[in-house]
Amino acid sequence: MPTHIGSLVIDLEGTRLSVEESELLTHPLIGGVILFSRNYESRQQLKDLCQHIRSVRPIPLLIMVDQEGGRVQRFIHEFTRLPAMATFGELYDNHQKRASRLAKNCGWLMAVELLSVHVDLSLAPVLDLQKNINQAIGNRAFHPKPEVVIQLGKAFIEGMREAGMAATIKHFPGHGSVQLDSHLGFPRDERTIQELQQEDMLPFIHLIQDHVEAVMVAHILFPNVDAASVSYSRYWLQDILRGKLGFSGIILSDDLTMEGANISAHYPDRVIAAKEAGCDFTLLCNNRKGVIQTIDYLPKHFYFVEEKKWHRLQGKFTDQLEQQDRWQQTNKLISDMYTKRDQ
Repeated sequence: MPTHIGSLVIDLEGTRLSVEESELLTHPLIGGVILFSRNYESRQQLKDLCQHIRSVRPIPLLIMVDQEGGRVQRFIHEFTRLPAMATFGELYDNHQKRASRLAKNCGWLMAVELLSVHVDLSLAPVLDLQKNINQAIGNRAFHPKPEVVIQLGKAFIEGMREAGMAATIKHFPGHGSVQLDSHLGFPRDERTIQELQQEDMLPFIHLIQDHVEAVMVAHILFPNVDAASVSYSRYWLQDILRGKLGFSGIILSDDLTMEGANISAHYPDRVIAAKEAGCDFTLLCNNRKGVIQTIDYLPKHFYFVEEKKWHRLQGKFTDQLEQQDRWQQTNKLISDMYTKRDQ
C-alpha cells in the first residue's frame, strides 16, 4: 500500500473509460475521480465503471460524486430519489425528532446505495444557511437557522457513517449569504470574521468538533477577513480552519474551473494557489485541456496527500443491497418524502 496519492481530482467524459482517460488515471498526480450524470446509465454500468477505473491504476484512488438529493443528485434511475435537504428543515419546524430521524435515514440510504456500486463518497452534506439569497444553494440547504442546520447535519452524517461513508461538509465558511453564484462570478461578502462566527460558520464549527472527515471550501472573497478568496487563502485554511477550529481532516477545493476560482487562465496557477493555501485535494472538472495542462506542468514530488489523511475517505463497500431489510424500509420512507418541487 502506498503512503500517498495524487491531489488532483478530475472528471470523465462518458459512461466508459476512453483510451485517453485510462492513460490519465495512471498519472501520479491524479488521486480522485468525480462522476456526473453523463457518466451514468445503470447501477451495473456504474459498478463496472468504478471497477475499471481502479483496474487501470497501480495505486488506489477515490471515486466521488455529488449525490446530495433534490436537484443535485447525479444518479437517479435505479437509485432512490432523495428529497432536497430543505424538506427536512421544513419538517423540523414542527417535528424535530422525526426530522432528525429521517435525515439520518436519508444519509444512510444515500451512502449505502453509492457504496454498493463502489463509489467511495458523496460530497455532502451542505451546511450553508438557506436564506433564499443564493439560488445556487437554495433548497440544497437544510434551514436558515444555524442551530437547525447543526442538528440535521449531525443526523445526516451519523447515517452516512453507519453505512461506512465519510462526510464532506460544504461550502466553508458558508455560501448561503452571498447572492452571486460562484459558478458564474466572483462572490464577495463584506462581513467580519466575528459576524461570520456568530451565524454562517456555526454549523461548520460544531461539525468540526464532531471530527468530520472532510471540508469543501467556497470560492468567496471576504475582504474584511483576508485579501484572498477562501480557496486561495492561507489565513482561512491554515490560521482559521486548521488553527483556531482545530480541523485535522481533508480540505477539498470546490471546482477550480468555476468563475469564482478564476485567478488565472493558466490552470496550474489555480491548483498551485489552492494547494499552497492548504487544500489537500483540488478539483478540476469539465475542462480536459486544463487537466492535461496541469499534469504536464506541475512537479510530481509535491502535489500528494498522505495515506494517514486520505484513507479516512475510502468507502466501506457493500453488496446485495436490495436484500437488506433496512434498505427496503428506508427506501420507502425517503421515497415518500420526495416531491416534484425538489427538482
